[in-house]
Amino acid sequence: MRRARDRGVETLSVYTFSTENWSRPDDEVTALFGLIDGAVRQHTDELIAEGVRVSVIGRLHEAPPDIQRSIRAAEERTRGGARMTLNICFNYSGRAEIIDAVRALVASAASASDVDEAHLAEHLYTAGQPDVDLLIRTGGDRRTSNFLIWQAAYAELVFSDKFWPDFRPDDFDAAVDEFANRERRFGA
Repeated sequence: MRRARDRGVETLSVYTFSTENWSRPDDEVTALFGLIDGAVRQHTDELIAEGVRVSVIGRLHEAPPDIQRSIRAAEERTRGGARMTLNICFNYSGRAEIIDAVRALVASAASASDVDEAHLAEHLYTAGQPDVDLLIRTGGDRRTSNFLIWQAAYAELVFSDKFWPDFRPDDFDAAVDEFANRERRFGA
């Protein structure tokens, strides 16, 4: 996050817990929640000092109440951050996000003729935020793993064999430099 902020990134999204993670063993899910809760509590004051606004995207309402409270408190306490938005994708999946957006459209009684890309985007978790320019996938996998699939339609992809805990600032710089050297055509 610090390196992204220092490089001028205005919005950074991190995948912390996917909807598919619920299928892991209970003790692993509990451990993941503990890691997330601990990180939120440990770093909120630093985020405030750095001018970072936390935005939680995903189905937070399905998480245990104590995790919901902790994450919502960080969101509220960082609301004034203006240097960067940190999207914490928690209990998130791109497909679930699109389903939730369609449900919101239906609930708003939008007519079929009113539904277009812009109208659907207004109901995504990231409404009002820019689309993804660069998607960095760590851990050696060569897929997007259901991450921001609408927003990343024209993102440049950079893959790293390093797992996230080992992905360092110089690795981030290398990914950004690779991105900067690409010619973006947006399908043209």
